[in-house]
Amino acid sequence: MSSALWHARWAVAAAAVWMLAACASFKPKIAPPPAPPPPLDASYDWHVLLVAPFGSVLKDIPLALHEVLVFRDEERSASPADDLECYAANGAAPRFMTRTPSSYLLCFNHGKLSRIEATVRLPQNESALIVADACALWTKNAQAPSSAGSGSAAASDGADACAGADGGVAFAARLEDAPNEEDTQLTMQLDASDR
Repeated sequence: MSSALWHARWAVAAAAVWMLAACASFKPKIAPPPAPPPPLDASYDWHVLLVAPFGSVLKDIPLALHEVLVFRDEERSASPADDLECYAANGAAPRFMTRTPSSYLLCFNHGKLSRIEATVRLPQNESALIVADACALWTKNAQAPSSAGSGSAAASDGADACAGADGGVAFAARLEDAPNEEDTQLTMQLDASDR
């Protein structure tokens, strides 16, 4: 074999090895998978609103309360079960959805806690996403409600945005435009499901 031929083969082999090494070190740019959304704050769980078990009497509630008059729409208060004595918290109510509720009511039927209502204001442009994420958390282990309500987020027309039952508690969240129209109000209603 001639020396020129040997040098040519050696040059080709060296070039091939160099190209293989270059290909092996080349890593195509692949975008990393998107980061999972951060877990929801514990205050998104409606259970934080239960300061006492349903059926508790007024003196067993660990908050200072004052009686309030509650006026309800006829369509939402047609049953005698809505003839409740309601009390609002004096001072701080439990944080819900990372906010202090603008309204936090504990309602008693025949002297026993049977309903809790909390209303928080959400930014109007983010409220649907916030409620959809929270609804996924609330309905994770819940049963779908037997009455109206789909168990999923809905439009802010006053209809249930999320509803279900969990551990003897029926929950229903409602979205409504706030009077100033810059915020949306989310009202969470918890009822003892065995009443």
